[in-house]
Amino acid sequence: MEELKCIGCGIDIQTDDPKKEGFAPAASLEKEEVICRRCFRLRNYNELQPVSLSGDDFLAILNGIGDKEGLVIKVVDIFDFNGSWINGLQRFVGQKDILLIGNKSDILPKSINRNRLINWMKAEASKLGLKPIDVLLISAHKGHGMEEALTAIDKYRKGKDVYVVGCTNVGKSTFINRIIKNATGMGEVITTSHFPGTTLDLVEIPLDDGKAIYDTPGIINNHQIAHHLDANDLKAITPKKELKPKVFQLNAEQTLFIGGLARFDFISGERSSFTIHVSNELQIHRTKLENADTLYANHLGEMLSPPSGESLDKMPPLVRHEFSIKKPKMDIVISGLGWITIQHPGVVVAVHAPRGVDVILRPSLI
Repeated sequence: MEELKCIGCGIDIQTDDPKKEGFAPAASLEKEEVICRRCFRLRNYNELQPVSLSGDDFLAILNGIGDKEGLVIKVVDIFDFNGSWINGLQRFVGQKDILLIGNKSDILPKSINRNRLINWMKAEASKLGLKPIDVLLISAHKGHGMEEALTAIDKYRKGKDVYVVGCTNVGKSTFINRIIKNATGMGEVITTSHFPGTTLDLVEIPLDDGKAIYDTPGIINNHQIAHHLDANDLKAITPKKELKPKVFQLNAEQTLFIGGLARFDFISGERSSFTIHVSNELQIHRTKLENADTLYANHLGEMLSPPSGESLDKMPPLVRHEFSIKKPKMDIVISGLGWITIQHPGVVVAVHAPRGVDVILRPSLI
């Protein structure tokens, strides 16, 4: 049989084993555009079937572009900038120019200064060892900034191929679907979803000059909280609308719970203001520090949720991270969940997050 690839995720089509990746019923091979059962069910029923490809498999595919010429577009989720970062990208892609694009800009408060945000991204990228050729902000979902992005891609690729890389759930495939729609008027071609690991192999989109844009598999960053949650809880923590930050005036020895996924303790310092940036669907509960352990033990999965359902069984225990804040306007980031902005120095705080989920301190994004 002639080798066929799924137009949705790029994997080789096979008709022998329904339990393996790339399966499609034999009858579907007669269609002009062949799609695997996994992509079909994802598109039509929003149902994701698990895949057996590991993070190493994904990295091996990404590593294959290292010797090829072209422009690399690195897409990050601006809501989860640090959590969606791929460390050591140059090891995998060689010495190519890298265009850094922050996606999901539509969920940030409209009051934010875009130029300041771009400068913040440049500074943070530099700290993380990357000097991009340019930095752009877009919303692939709403199409904001796409014309500017298309112009930049055409300018920087210099007649060569383009490789779009990023970790899972940053919106790479939505971004490429938007490029296709802008260029051809076609609807969704690449399978998109809220779930990690949608694109299983390189997906090639031909360009008019004989070159191509390639969508690469998402790299799985295991330190993101998404990998500990089931489908319903993942939807709850993933912002879909403009964030509405929640401001709390706290005295020392008070605690905030972000659902049951994280806990923020104000240990010592003068009465201070703290701003929580998480999905609008998440409930914040305030209590005294001395009552926090009991509240968590008695109400996890009920009042303190998510986690709920399957997530309760798979979520690891919370681990404590303590910070002594020396500078004004700092963020404590919980990878994949959001961040807490601390306005004033001279306070000591602690954040409890699931074991294995990164918790870091950075200059304030907003």
